[in-house]
Amino acid sequence: MFKKILIANRGEIACRVIDTARAMGVRTVAVYSDADAGARHVEMADEAVWIGGPAPKDSYLRGDVIIAAALEKGAEAVHPGYGFLSENPEFVEAVEAAGLVFIGPSAAAIRAMGLKDAAKALMEEAGVPVVPGYHGAAQDDLAARAEEVGYPVLIKAVAGGGGKGMRRVDSAAGFAEALASARGEAATAFGNDAVLVEKYVATPRHIEVQVFGDGERAVHLFERDCSLQRRHQKVIEEAPAPGMTPEMRAAMGQAAVRAAEAIGYKGAGTVEFIVDASEGLRADRFYFMEMNTRLQVEHPVTEAITGIDLVEWQLRVASGEALPCAQEDLSIDGHAFEARLYAEDVPKGFLPATGTVAHLAFPDDARADTGVRLGDEISHWYDPMIAKLIVHGPTRAIALARLDQALSGTQVAGSVTNLAFLRALARHEGFGRGEVDTGLIDREVEALSRSPAPCTRCRAVAAAAMSMDGAEAEGFSLWAPLERSVTLGHGDGVEVLKVSVDGPGTAVVRGEDGTHEVTLRRGGWAVDGTPVSAEVVRHSAGVSVFWGNNYHFTLPDPLDVAVGPGALAGRIEAPMPGLVKAVFVEVGAEVHAGDRLAILEAMKMEHVLTAGRDGVVAEVLAVAGAQVDAGATLIVLEDEG
Repeated sequence: MFKKILIANRGEIACRVIDTARAMGVRTVAVYSDADAGARHVEMADEAVWIGGPAPKDSYLRGDVIIAAALEKGAEAVHPGYGFLSENPEFVEAVEAAGLVFIGPSAAAIRAMGLKDAAKALMEEAGVPVVPGYHGAAQDDLAARAEEVGYPVLIKAVAGGGGKGMRRVDSAAGFAEALASARGEAATAFGNDAVLVEKYVATPRHIEVQVFGDGERAVHLFERDCSLQRRHQKVIEEAPAPGMTPEMRAAMGQAAVRAAEAIGYKGAGTVEFIVDASEGLRADRFYFMEMNTRLQVEHPVTEAITGIDLVEWQLRVASGEALPCAQEDLSIDGHAFEARLYAEDVPKGFLPATGTVAHLAFPDDARADTGVRLGDEISHWYDPMIAKLIVHGPTRAIALARLDQALSGTQVAGSVTNLAFLRALARHEGFGRGEVDTGLIDREVEALSRSPAPCTRCRAVAAAAMSMDGAEAEGFSLWAPLERSVTLGHGDGVEVLKVSVDGPGTAVVRGEDGTHEVTLRRGGWAVDGTPVSAEVVRHSAGVSVFWGNNYHFTLPDPLDVAVGPGALAGRIEAPMPGLVKAVFVEVGAEVHAGDRLAILEAMKMEHVLTAGRDGVVAEVLAVAGAQVDAGATLIVLEDEG
């Protein structure tokens, strides 16, 4: 076994690898950028090396600098995590040329699966079913290829992943625009704008199989269902797949093992299938999509149902051991879910968000894989994941109930998150019955994305908490009546509440919608004499009430209350830091509400900025190729009137 390894990654996956390495007695070396100098993975590792600036190209994608750090610190092997250099065959070759071990598959195996078109051809040879479509190298007449395949089709970057460079097209009229967009995004994310065209499966489920090989033989560790997606990115994953039959599980598992053994696969990998669920799960209706030649984000659900530590297996096999067990030794125990907690604004189209973590707490009865701590900044440089919450239960119903419980007990403040969205999904009746497909979120996104509004009792608790603290600070022990105004901001609204502190831990809160008596005793909060499960935390961003959902209130200056949400509809601003990819209008152009005005690229995704109302363009303050900050004004419409 290795004595020391370097982890060529950051965030929660770096922390995850460190946990297992430490349990095995293996020392770890972390690498970090300027933005990550104080990050959790740096603190956890035995040693750490600075590798460059905050942009990935200046740090986590600098293979030569990472290898030099490994040699300098005496590491014997490099664990790539996922993302960054994890599926870069040239990096694998450079690691091995330096006399180090790459904890993962060979460069040849990565190349074999790196391009979707070549991988599909290889899988056909190995007897693995593939989706009908055009997977050729020629890129000059793709519109005709789409007609041959038949609409609807899916355009996919051949070097893609994570939904980047992927577009659904329902008719020939929209093909050219979708193709240009997919190519542009693919070129930015992968440095390769080639695409393939596949038949779009109308009732698709995304089911993947975890495989593990030692270079000669492979086993599968059963399946995961990853059908709950938005923008082709996974949101909640589970294992095993609901509705799976023994026959289909065997067929998919055998196909995945054939795929792994066809390329002499070594280490942990995932074979992803798209399943036509229009007539339920059938053994003749699954098709190979791609193979991810690395550890997956959702690997913890497989660990939960098998009792296997996949990172431990990675280290053991990379150090020269054979597969730890045979296929017949593996079995499924219960059910598991993983929910991905992101800093993102769901009502605004899942826009990635930034911020400083002002409060963070996870429930004790769930596994939380995270690279974030209190006080950490969620940077625009990297993926905005805060944590992965993993739960396990003897049945799917119990595991799902535990997921809802875990989400309700998770507390985050300092940035907007998708926590309420995840709870809405966990409580979705169709999902609860196992009726899932990749279109579920898109079909019901409006209902799922509604931010829960704080009720009058919740707002009263927040105002009382602010006033009780203030009363104590002003020497309330004299029991003199004290009334004050508390201004709370929530979303786009602002409310002024009148609070009378009537005694130690007791306040009466009056608002436009009613009056409540709020008390705080050792047993917790009570409203109108009824104990409630609310928890209140004051922090640098304001005050939060954690009561089933997370309710966050800012404390605006009552003399500086912002204008209403519709007042700035004629000013189009950058919702986050990013690169202006395109500007579609000029000064004097007439536009209508919903018209595309510009495209902003941020976190390797394209975000379309549209007009909030009809009008005439008065100013264009951005040009294609410009890097802009969050809140920067890009386009201004003439005043209405």
